[in-house]
Amino acid sequence: MSNTVAPMLSVIPSRALVDEDFKVVVENLPPGSPVTLHSLHQSEDKDYWEAYGHYISNHRGTVSVADDLSFGGTYTGKEAMGLLWSMRPVPGSRKGLRLRKMNVCTPLLVNISVYGGHLVEGFREQAPLASSLTERWYMAPGLQRIQIREKGVRGTLFIPPGPGPFPGMLDMWGGGGGLVEYRSALLGSHGYASLALEYFAPGEMKSADTEFNYFETAFNIVKDHPQVMPDKVGIFGLSLGAMVTVLLAAKSNVIKPSCCVCVSGTHLYPSGASIKEVHRLLYMKSHKMRLDENNYEIWRDMGLPIPDDLAHKIDVGRINCPIMVVNSYDDQNGPTVEASEDMAQIMRAAGNKHLLTRLYYHGAGHLIEPPYTPHFRATKFVKGTNEKVILLWGGQTKPHSDAQEDSWKKILAFLKQNLYSSPALNAKM
Repeated sequence: MSNTVAPMLSVIPSRALVDEDFKVVVENLPPGSPVTLHSLHQSEDKDYWEAYGHYISNHRGTVSVADDLSFGGTYTGKEAMGLLWSMRPVPGSRKGLRLRKMNVCTPLLVNISVYGGHLVEGFREQAPLASSLTERWYMAPGLQRIQIREKGVRGTLFIPPGPGPFPGMLDMWGGGGGLVEYRSALLGSHGYASLALEYFAPGEMKSADTEFNYFETAFNIVKDHPQVMPDKVGIFGLSLGAMVTVLLAAKSNVIKPSCCVCVSGTHLYPSGASIKEVHRLLYMKSHKMRLDENNYEIWRDMGLPIPDDLAHKIDVGRINCPIMVVNSYDDQNGPTVEASEDMAQIMRAAGNKHLLTRLYYHGAGHLIEPPYTPHFRATKFVKGTNEKVILLWGGQTKPHSDAQEDSWKKILAFLKQNLYSSPALNAKM
């Protein structure tokens, strides 16, 4: 790789939101040179994650990740963001890792380097030809982060910059518990006053006596905030959070969400049950749990068959706001596709199916996150019994990543349509 001019690597923009594209370009290479583009990130847990692609420089001695083909590595083909979405733990890492940004006030730092030749290992033992550090943020400049501890509700509220008022969002994660802020921070960066809600601590679902009115109170905290438009508040949930979202939309006589987004959730929630009781009923079906060849737990059959009796599921025929459900055919954690088909039948019979938008993805798994988040097929999970296991979520890296990118664009369009409905508000977006 001798050359009179040193190779130069650029990442544009070098600082961006996590759902924004970047362009990675290497210049001043000898024409026709094999090189490896490599990304490296050290997580907050001090684990290293990497991705890499194999390229051949063109006649001008240039490689553009967005325009050129990767011939091998953790991704292949023309993939502008492959250096992010195909990240995986470096060889020798602990099993069952999941990359999640817990401190949203700092950027996710990714070091992108170029090496001579087509490498598959030993990146950190070699000197790169050139490197560039890029910052990926969940928080846009000026976004306010406010801790919420009122009326018994625990969470973090993100308020966009500017005078407002803004549409509001109640944002709920799933059965892993804890306070997870990064999606709410990203929603705040897109113009929504979003409350990341904690409704039980990690591993405490079995003892979680969270009452229905806890979620109604949280919704009203968003609605009543002086910088929120009270008639433009939505709910966003994933997994168990999606189930609670459906429950609120169908059952509450206190709140009236403007729209709902449910990612990888079901309506399988017995009438009158608490979260603790849902957990207990789920474990009564633990004999239906399966193990894969790695002894990872597969939970999807615990929700099958979908019950015919409406007493064992949420009456979605009562939903009276637009609702988008996002599901995957390779979801190994829950029967989400079957559940959404049943939801559609109930809503059709009730005359409100026009409110339902369904997105289905082949080859994707349960954990559909914002775009360019690495795919996690199986990760560690603390069950309500405090037993630590590895759950199989499903999905294959490329189709799962495509699903994350496509669904996020459609979710943002759905939210804009239903929460920024007036011309004046649309102009702000």
